[in-house]
Amino acid sequence: QVQLVESGGGLVQPGGSLRLSCAASTTIASIYAMGWYRQAPGKQRESVALVTSSGIRNYAGSVKGRFTISRDNAKNTVSLQMNSLKPEDTALYYCFARPYATGPGDWGQGTQVTVSS
Repeated sequence: QVQLVESGGGLVQPGGSLRLSCAASTTIASIYAMGWYRQAPGKQRESVALVTSSGIRNYAGSVKGRFTISRDNAKNTVSLQMNSLKPEDTALYYCFARPYATGPGDWGQGTQVTVSS
């Protein structure tokens, strides 16, 4: 099991930027996929961005062109740079790690992102 700790959330005005970071308790180089999900109040958890061990990135359509996911295998971290933030990006953001292409994954505790003027 991988322990994941998120940081970097907070309150930001519309149009602003935030950078989320996720630190893993183990070496991530061999972990198949790592990424970020989010859950807004009253809504289901949704995938935001994922990056595989081979460097393939996938983004939700709502964040494509605004968010960038990066993976640092040397530091065992995954980051999410969020630009041009909108109120609808407000949610609890969770770091996620799936060790293999199929099967369950591990979750962090979440970090709150609030976009409001």
